[in-house]
Amino acid sequence: MTQTTRRGRPGYDQQGILAVAVAAFNEHGYDATSIGMLAERLGLSKSAIYHHFGSKDEMLDLALDAALSGLEAVVEDPLPDADSAPGTDAVMRLEHVLRGAVHVLVDQLPAVTLLLRVRGNTDVERRALTRRRAFDRRITALVTEAQAEGSLRADIDASVVARLSFGMINSIVEWYRPGGREGADRLADDVVAIALDGLRRREDASTD
Repeated sequence: MTQTTRRGRPGYDQQGILAVAVAAFNEHGYDATSIGMLAERLGLSKSAIYHHFGSKDEMLDLALDAALSGLEAVVEDPLPDADSAPGTDAVMRLEHVLRGAVHVLVDQLPAVTLLLRVRGNTDVERRALTRRRAFDRRITALVTEAQAEGSLRADIDASVVARLSFGMINSIVEWYRPGGREGADRLADDVVAIALDGLRRREDASTD
């Protein structure tokens, strides 16, 4: 779209303005952030902002869509190695999704942080929550499939596994800082180890 390449007077294009807006939404809250506040922070007039966005809701919608589209793409993304071992397809896809979700969070930290703070107060937020719930259901279905194939222990409800796993991933937004000791790959390794090692079915487990 040509709108994404037009530049504001101090050199801000649409994505640059959106990045500043998302940072303000996260810092002050969406409701408390006004166009006037953004204009002051950007050094732009309100009309210059409206040249790029029709409303503050449009900014929120674009930011939430970026986060959700990234997560949804992870579920659709095929495994890099299609020749998975027999009986482990679902658990391998689950591991792939967990790793991918960590990368989305790291790559789009401000937008994902904003998504996790949505409470459904506007139509934009409610649409985002609907998509997020659909994503959660797909993760739960994948856990259920992994349990059915015998790759994961089945004594824990699939929806609980999904919530706990993504609760851990989502908590990264509270403490992760880019450029720290752990990059996305190492962080994904840690998440998978914690989330899945205790869930994998033990072949040598004895039965009473």
